[in-house]
Amino acid sequence: MAAPLKRFLPRSLLWRTLLIVLIPLIVVQAVAMQIFYGTHLNLVSRRLSAAVTGEIVTTIALIERAPDEAARDWALENAWKAFEIRMTLQPPGPLPRGVRQGALTPRNNGLGVGLRERLLRPIVIDWESDPQSVLITVKLDANNLRIEAPRKRLFAATFSVFILWLVGSSLLVFAIATLFVRNQVRSIRRLASAAEAFGLGREVGPIKPEGATEVRQAAAAFNRMQERVSRFLAQRTEMLAGVSHDLRTPLTRLRLALAMMPQDAAIAQDVADMTGDVAEMERLIEAYLAFARGEGSEKAEPVDLGRLLAELVGAAHRAGREVAMQAETDLTVRLRPGAFRRALTNLLDNAGRHASHVAVRAARQGDRFVELTVDDDGPGVPRERRETVFKPFESGTGSTGLGLTIARDIVRAHGGEITLEDSPMGGLRARIRVPF
Repeated sequence: MAAPLKRFLPRSLLWRTLLIVLIPLIVVQAVAMQIFYGTHLNLVSRRLSAAVTGEIVTTIALIERAPDEAARDWALENAWKAFEIRMTLQPPGPLPRGVRQGALTPRNNGLGVGLRERLLRPIVIDWESDPQSVLITVKLDANNLRIEAPRKRLFAATFSVFILWLVGSSLLVFAIATLFVRNQVRSIRRLASAAEAFGLGREVGPIKPEGATEVRQAAAAFNRMQERVSRFLAQRTEMLAGVSHDLRTPLTRLRLALAMMPQDAAIAQDVADMTGDVAEMERLIEAYLAFARGEGSEKAEPVDLGRLLAELVGAAHRAGREVAMQAETDLTVRLRPGAFRRALTNLLDNAGRHASHVAVRAARQGDRFVELTVDDDGPGVPRERRETVFKPFESGTGSTGLGLTIARDIVRAHGGEITLEDSPMGGLRARIRVPF
């Protein structure tokens, strides 16, 4: 039964907390109503009804034993003066039909039961027609007696006032709880938003700890974590910059030495091969450093995705590759432009190496995501190897095997995901989804 019940529970912390407050409040009010109204108030009402019943029975006895009309009128007048119960004699006839008691009218069985037991006559009680009185019709021997018994004589308190007090106090407590809980939840939401933004590589800065003690501790811990991660990224970037410089220096000397070697036909081929090896080593070092660095130091900013794609497609055209482009207008996404450019370039280069036709498309997907697809007409990748090609040095294409790895690392750093699928063009499709 827990699973069906969860479907009806609210998902937000605010409403779940308010539900925790509201349910015990309702239970307490129900218990209070049962104790007060179901026992004490009922007992008091029965005793009041017994008094009214005795006054009505006494008056009816005086009316039936009155020797003349003057004595009967005196009995009716005395009922009003002494008991505030209005009684009038009506012509004989059938009794009116009784009116059912309303849902909000407190049921007082003591009056009806007491009258029927003590009078042993046909009686009809109308609880609804008059808001101030309970209308009672009693069949006498020669007449019908209409009795208007004031409600204030029958009940210690009205049920509607009691319900109003219960509902009013519950709403007041609920409103106060909502005010306080909402302030606490606002702090948690602010912390969650900051963590989400930091996970997407956006600069959020330290957040102000506020709210309950536990929330303040979480905010302080987040600030410390953010500071440590930022410091680590900065130190790693500085270290990698130094390593890059140290590795490029001997390669530059080798390149210069090869360029200054005598132009001897006997070693020309060997020099050309070594020059190519040096260029390959420089390219490998750049790829390794780019993979390790992950463009972590770059700040996110609003980027026109259509313009970025147009620049990349233009560069591909200048390199002699055929790339078609289709993008919706006004696709502004908060990205780290350099890193995202590298990811798309890697995908386009990967598709261009294995296919003759490439198509790239960008469009919104709902209100939260932008989707990009890169299709080609190449040989594709078998389904069982599509996850393997994202692992470093396992592309199986003869290259360094870091292009797709770097692309996925960058896309995930933006809070998105990249997957490989079958392309409608017959080759491979790379699908990227990133949040706005």
